[in-house]
Amino acid sequence: MMQNAGLYIHVPFCMQKCPYCNFYSVKSNPRTLDAYAEAVVRNILHYSAPVSIDTVYFGGGTPSILLPSHIEKILVSVSKAFLLSENAEITLEANPAMLSFVQLQELRRIGVNRLSLGVQSLDDVQLRRLGRLHTAKEAVRTVDLAAKAGFHNISCDVMLALPQQTKTELNATLRQMTSFPIQHISAYLLKVEAGTPFAKAHIESFCPDEDCAADLYLHAVEQLQAKGYLQYEISNFAIPGFESRHNCKYWRCVPYLGIGPSAHSCWNGKRFFVPSSVAGFLQHSVQPTVLEDAAPCTREERLMLQMRMTEGAPLEWLSGKESFLEQMCSAGLMQRQNNRIRMTPAGFLVSNSILAKLL
Repeated sequence: MMQNAGLYIHVPFCMQKCPYCNFYSVKSNPRTLDAYAEAVVRNILHYSAPVSIDTVYFGGGTPSILLPSHIEKILVSVSKAFLLSENAEITLEANPAMLSFVQLQELRRIGVNRLSLGVQSLDDVQLRRLGRLHTAKEAVRTVDLAAKAGFHNISCDVMLALPQQTKTELNATLRQMTSFPIQHISAYLLKVEAGTPFAKAHIESFCPDEDCAADLYLHAVEQLQAKGYLQYEISNFAIPGFESRHNCKYWRCVPYLGIGPSAHSCWNGKRFFVPSSVAGFLQHSVQPTVLEDAAPCTREERLMLQMRMTEGAPLEWLSGKESFLEQMCSAGLMQRQNNRIRMTPAGFLVSNSILAKLL
C-alpha cells in the first residue's frame, strides 16, 4: 500500500493566455466549469483506494477561476476516495487579479491552506509585457488580503531574465516581495517556448543573454537567502519548514495521481498522462491515459530528480564517478556534505550537462 501520496488536479482554464505560457489551457464558461468539477469528482472516486494523501495541488491554467463551491465538492470527494491526512497541504494556484477577500475566506473555510500566487514581477511595465491581468499594486493588495483571511503559507512566483530586465529592476521586485507576509518564493528563468506568442515575436532578442541571465539567477539566490528564503531546489526558496511538500514528491519519486487534461501521474508503479483535451476529459466516464513508463523511478531517474534539490543524493549512488565529482567540486559547481553530493547555485545553471556526465 502506498503511503503519503500526492494528488494533482489540473484546471485547464484561463481568462487570458499569457504570451510566454505553453501549458495547456482554454477559455471557460460557467457551464464548462460545472461539468469539469463533476468530471474531476467522478475520476477521483474511480481511483478510490486505501491510500494516504497528504498533499493536494490545484494547478493550471488558473485554478482560482473555479468557484469555492467547486473546490469544496472536489475536496469532499478526495476525503471519500482516499485517506486524506488531517494536516494535508492543500495548495491552490491563483491569479492575483482574481481574488476577493470573501473568496479567500471561503477558500480557507473549505480547507485550502496554501496559496501559490503568479505575481511574476512587481514592475508594471514588465507585467504588461508578460500579459498579466494584475498590476503591482493589486499583487501587493492580494497578498495582504490572503494573510488577513488566515493564509499562513503563501508562495509567490517571480520570473528572471525578462525582456530588458536589469539587476536594479529585479532587486526592486525581490526587496518588495521579501517584505510580504509570505513563506515561499519560486524564481524561474524565463524560457521562450516554441509556438508561444513570445517565440513568434522573437522576444528572446530583447532578453538578457545567457551570461546576464546567469548573473540575475545567482543574484536572486543570494538576495533571497539573505532574507531567510533558503534554496531547496533549482527554482524554489522557502522559510525553513515551508517547502512545498507536494512538489518535493515529484523530485523524490513519491507516488502522485494526476487528474484532468494534461495531468501527469506516477501511480501504482507506472507513469502516465491524460491527453490535453477538455472535451475528451469531460466525455469519458474515466479519464483516458497514455502510458509513459511502465517501470519508473529507476536509480538513474531518482538521481536526476534528487539532484534538482539542494539536499542532493547519496555519494554511494555515484560510485566510480569520484574523479569527475572532484573536478566539479573544485570548479565550485558541486559540494560534498554528510556523505551526500549536491549542486551549488552555479552548478544548477549547468546541471543538465553535469547530469549527462553522471548518467
